[in-house]
Amino acid sequence: MAKEQRSNKWTFIFYQESAPEDYLAVLDDIKVPYVLSPWHDLDIDRKTGELKKSHKHGAFFFDSLKSYSQVSELITTKLNGPSHVEVVMSPTGLYNYFTHAENDDKTQYNIEDIESGCGFDLDKFIVDNSTDDFINDVIDVIEDNDFTEFEELVWYAREYDTELLKLIFNKTFFFSKFLDSRRHSPKRRERLAETYLNEVNDNERITTIKN
Repeated sequence: MAKEQRSNKWTFIFYQESAPEDYLAVLDDIKVPYVLSPWHDLDIDRKTGELKKSHKHGAFFFDSLKSYSQVSELITTKLNGPSHVEVVMSPTGLYNYFTHAENDDKTQYNIEDIESGCGFDLDKFIVDNSTDDFINDVIDVIEDNDFTEFEELVWYAREYDTELLKLIFNKTFFFSKFLDSRRHSPKRRERLAETYLNEVNDNERITTIKN
C-alpha cells in the first residue's frame, strides 16, 4: 500500500495495555465519527497457541480524504497504538472482523460491546451489516405472532425493538410482500385449522376429566 494513499475511511488497532484509560474521551476530542470493536481479549495466536494482547480494532469515518501519515499520527499520538493503518475496503468486512461473525474458528464477540462516537450511527451500522440475522428475527416475529398486516409488524417493532423497526422501514417492500403471501397462504390456513382442532380436542379432554 502506498504510504500516502488517501481515503475518508481508515481502520486501525490499539492495545489495552498501552491505550489511555479514557480512550473514548480522547477519540471524542478528535471530533471524527468512529467505531470500535469489543476488546479482543480471547484471540489465540495460531503460531504459539497463546493469548494475544487485548486490543481493539477501530475505524475513522472522516468527512474529507486523509493520508496514511495523517491517520497514523493520530493513532500513535492519541492512542499509543501501532503506526500501521489501512483503508476500509468493506464496511461489512469491518463489522465481521469486529465480532468474528463469519469465522466460527475464532472467538465470537458480542455486538453489544461495539463502541462508537462523534455522530457515528451505530444502530444503522449493525442493522446494515447483520441484515441476514435481523431478517430471520423479523420473520420469526411474524410467524410467532401470526401477523398478516404490515401495521401489526410496525406496532410490534415500535414497542419492543427499535432496531427491527429500522430494518422494517429499510426493507418495507420485502416484508409487505411476505405478509401478503402469508395472509393468503394455504399452509397458514392449514396450520390455523390444525391449531383450532387441537384446542377443541384439549377442551373436550378437560371437560371429560372434570365430569
